[in-house]
Amino acid sequence: MNTVSYVAKHVPISDKQITKTVTLLDDGATIPFIARYRKEMTGDLDEVAIGEIVKYKAAFEALQKRKESVLTAIKEQEALTPELEKRIQAADTLTQVEDLYLPYKKKRKTKASVAREQGLEPLAQLIMRQKEEEVLFVASKYLNDTIINEELALQGARDIIAEWINEDEKIRNRLRRLYQRKSSIAATVVKTKKDAEEAQKYQQYFDWEEPLHKCPSHRLLAILRAEQEKIVRIKIAVPEGDALDIIDDVMIKTNVEACTDHLFLAISDAYKRLLAPAISTEVLNQAKEKADEDAIKVFAQNLKQLLLASPLGQKRILALDPGFKSGCKVVCLDEQGDLLHNENIYPHPPQREVTGGIKKIRSLVNAYKIEAIAIGNGTAARETEAFIKKIPFDNPMQVFMVNESGASIYSASKIARAEFPNYDVTVRGAVSIGRRLADPLAELVKIDAKSIGVGQYQHDVDQSKLKSELDRVVMSCVNSVGINVNTASVPLLSYVSGIGEKLAENIVAYRSENGALQSREELKKVPRLGGKAYEQAAAFLRITGPKNPLDNSAVHPERYKLVSKMAKDAGVPLHELIGNATAIKKIKLQSYITDEVGLPTLTDILKELEKPGVDPRKKVTVFEFDPNVKTIADIRSGMKLPGIVNNITNFGCFVDIGVKESGLIHISKLASEYISDVNAVVQLHQHLMVTVLEVDLSRKRIQLSLID
Repeated sequence: MNTVSYVAKHVPISDKQITKTVTLLDDGATIPFIARYRKEMTGDLDEVAIGEIVKYKAAFEALQKRKESVLTAIKEQEALTPELEKRIQAADTLTQVEDLYLPYKKKRKTKASVAREQGLEPLAQLIMRQKEEEVLFVASKYLNDTIINEELALQGARDIIAEWINEDEKIRNRLRRLYQRKSSIAATVVKTKKDAEEAQKYQQYFDWEEPLHKCPSHRLLAILRAEQEKIVRIKIAVPEGDALDIIDDVMIKTNVEACTDHLFLAISDAYKRLLAPAISTEVLNQAKEKADEDAIKVFAQNLKQLLLASPLGQKRILALDPGFKSGCKVVCLDEQGDLLHNENIYPHPPQREVTGGIKKIRSLVNAYKIEAIAIGNGTAARETEAFIKKIPFDNPMQVFMVNESGASIYSASKIARAEFPNYDVTVRGAVSIGRRLADPLAELVKIDAKSIGVGQYQHDVDQSKLKSELDRVVMSCVNSVGINVNTASVPLLSYVSGIGEKLAENIVAYRSENGALQSREELKKVPRLGGKAYEQAAAFLRITGPKNPLDNSAVHPERYKLVSKMAKDAGVPLHELIGNATAIKKIKLQSYITDEVGLPTLTDILKELEKPGVDPRKKVTVFEFDPNVKTIADIRSGMKLPGIVNNITNFGCFVDIGVKESGLIHISKLASEYISDVNAVVQLHQHLMVTVLEVDLSRKRIQLSLID
């Protein structure tokens, strides 16, 4: 088995496509680069398909590494036979490898190992042959100072047999299939925690049971969290009779009762003491792994929507981080997001300096030529919004409520300290709110994605897999938008294909020493940015106002000569070809097909020439909450309220309706017909009109519906 054949078993893509993609990956190419600029090589695979190849390529490499480790361990015991080596090499799952290794795995002292030390293995072998009628007589031959009677000898033999049963690959596989079909998960409350306040959110799982394969990911993760917090105990089980029948079928070969009676005892012991705990743990881990994948997928979808949220663009912004007692931190930012001014105002109780606050905001708006106002959606957000909207500005002013999740994480981070070494966390937090309005992607990449708050049980899933997938999403988003190399921060640049943190720092240092880069070609002068990094990165980096207009487009430099030929053939200078619909229509793509460049790449080039460097994100729009709803106490069943989707899960979506607590639209209330995918109906940041179904003031829960 090789990488290609292994990947092909899991991904419905041709061997040729997999081979080409693996070659590119091994050569250091990134997913965004392969998907955009190597379409002819891969057969036009998209990022999702390439991501699957990356996933199973890594799984194959992990499998091979484990095989090598197991083979080495068995060789050291001088127990590796050609047949065993062949079986291990042919295994295509880690489970198969571990089953083959189990008999040779070094174990701590067990009942079976003690029995072997006592010389009882021949007695166990005799019982396993199931031919001896005088088992008790034979057992008497093993008596000594330690084994003082026949029953102790037979017990030791059964302990050895139980271990053999546990290590039998056929039995384990048949039991796995039984558990996959018939296992149930049961949760029962720990009696001492039943009335504890922290346990009430898990109340529905105090006495819960359902088939494991039907337990949805969000419920399984909730139950596992309750177990981790020692609120409930979990048990995975199958009908015991079915499990014992499977083992009996494999083990019992004759009707010699003198032997089979002991085998039945060994079978029961092996199942209860060894197999049931092991297989239960295994299937629960598999279910947890699948639940993790589902949760990570939800998080990734949410993160992508959040990162690609509508930007306001390069505007002069006044941003407020609202507060009551501590006041509202106010910052003024220029078009590039640089800090111009900061101070505090106190328009709310207990100070309530409304008049002074109005004068100050008006003065700042006029002095710094402010074009839009951003308000963080945390404490005192609605009150601050109402205050701002009372101000009689000289010109119409757009006011935006900005999701500030993770702003406090950013403000205390190393990145924020490096950006604003002379300002405290309140200033940094307000700046982040303003910059999020201007360009959510550029600002949010500075924050650990797990802290942005758009996931489902993100702290309960495999953290390594979560980080890997979220990093992939961030890289995909950054490269799909394209980055201005002369204004991008180190965190933003580090996600550009082929760059990474060190080269990002080198680019920023080069800018500081030499001024703005004038061309993509100049990137080659950045220290340690070699040919491979240039190939991977150049097309995703933009130069504004360049000598060569293609430097501000998604056309890769390796295709500049081709585009110049197109312009020449169309009878116009290169700079006049871009955006010139009449000239572009004259281009016959078939004329430019070569062994390296096919229609997919040529089509992309033509689209880019029509609208070079276009931002794929939608424009931001102003949203207003119901002015009469400020707290959960203002909400009544039957109300129709405007809201913004602020989180999506497998079981529904959460909607901000202008109060501290987000309301839940359960998946069953998203549409009148059955739906299985929440994302098919709603998207993050989508503006909705919802109906209030129920308000639980004591638990601070709001149930909403999209069904009229």
